[in-house]
This record gives sequence, C-alpha cells and structure tokens, in this order.
Amino acid sequence: MNKSKRRTVLAGNWKMNKTSSEAKALIEELMPAVERADCEVVICVPFTDIAIAVALCEGGNIAVGAQNCHFEESGAYTGEISASMLVEAGVTHVIIGHSERRQYFGETDSTVNLRAKKAISKGLIAIVCVGELLEERENGTTEEVLTRQVNAALADMTSDDIKNVIIAYEPVWAIGTGKTASSDQADEACGFIRGLVEKLFDKDVAEALTIQYGGSMNPSNADELLSKENVDGGLIGGASLKAADFKSLVDAASK
Repeated sequence: MNKSKRRTVLAGNWKMNKTSSEAKALIEELMPAVERADCEVVICVPFTDIAIAVALCEGGNIAVGAQNCHFEESGAYTGEISASMLVEAGVTHVIIGHSERRQYFGETDSTVNLRAKKAISKGLIAIVCVGELLEERENGTTEEVLTRQVNAALADMTSDDIKNVIIAYEPVWAIGTGKTASSDQADEACGFIRGLVEKLFDKDVAEALTIQYGGSMNPSNADELLSKENVDGGLIGGASLKAADFKSLVDAASK
C-alpha cells in the first residue's frame, strides 16, 4: 500500500459543543493557526453553527462538515436534516454512523448505509464511522464487527461512490475515555478495513481510500498514530475544541 496516494484528512467533531458566539471565537483562532496545513482540515459543527462556520471559513483552507443527515429528501422527520439542506448551507462533509448516534439514537448498519448513500448522491463527502465495543475487543471479535459494519455501510456503492467516502475507525472503548488504541492496534485495524475494501472493490480503490483513526487522538500521541502506514488522519473529538491542541494535530498530519 502506498500512503502517498491518499489524502490525509484531519476532521474535528465538535459534538454538542459551542454556541454560535463560541464557534465564532474558536474559528477565528483556528483560521490563522492552520493556514499552512499540508493536509485537509474539516470542522464538523452542530447544525446551529453551520451558517457562521461557512461564512467565516469562506476563502480559507478549513472545510465545514455536519454531524449527521437523514436518508430521505424531505418529510415528517422531526429534528432531522436532509443532505440537500446541508449542501445549500455550504457544507461539504458529513459524519455518518458515529458510535454515539448508534448508541443513543438507534442508528443501525442499515441506516448508516442509507444515510451515506444519500449524502454521496448529493455531492457530500461521507465520513463513515465503524468500530468495536470494549467487550468485542476483549473477546476477540473486532475483525468480525468491522467486517459486518464495513460491508453493510458500503453495500450497493460503486467505485465512484467510494471516492466520496472517508472511513473513520473509532474503537468505541477509546472515545471520550482517555484510552487510546496503541499505534500498532490502530494501524492493524485500519489495515484490516483497507483489506475489506479491496475485497469489495479492488486494490486501487482500497489504496486511494482515506481511513482516519478516531479515538482520543491528542497532541501527545498524534505523531506516532499518524506515522502509521494505514492511518490517514483523524476524526478528533475533545482536542478539536481547543485551537492549540487542534493545531498540534494538524501539524502532525501535515508532516
């Protein structure tokens, strides 16, 4: 596998944090901090922050993403947002199937697939999340879980569709817990995912696919994680909420 064939993407997932005024302050701090980044930089903000984020990031090198979208074009889906709404709002990326969506809001492998396909059909880049629970890691079924999730998420997609997909490997036991997969564990899991994609499509598609690590990446472990052959960036939670920390990760991803 040739890492140089892939784009490195550092995406911040703000989760349910930052009012519009707080978002403005953080983005104004981030813009000059990452202006020389040699990787793609994305901030996935709450729906209420999208308008101000898009306005502030215009002309800069930070792309704006959302944290979810529905698989229907419109309808009686209270509280949901469609892919078309995101596109018109200026969003370019969207997180699909985050473990918190699966855990708290009933996302399934099937709905992850539907949401991802809808996002791609509208020209969005889908950041599709997969990963195992602690008990699944401990009982040795990580590869079984990843196989099920990846195969389901990418079902009925074409090689062209995959050009607008980023996969984020997020071991659930390492999200917001302070625990982090070792760099070897992260590389092994991301490499396994790449192998699954090669089986579903072909080697060229697999080599070109960006696979992020998402599990408590921070300034102290970023260099080691991002140096691994199969780790092509990160989906960043807590560290994306502080400009200095996020800059450190962007700098590490730019090496």
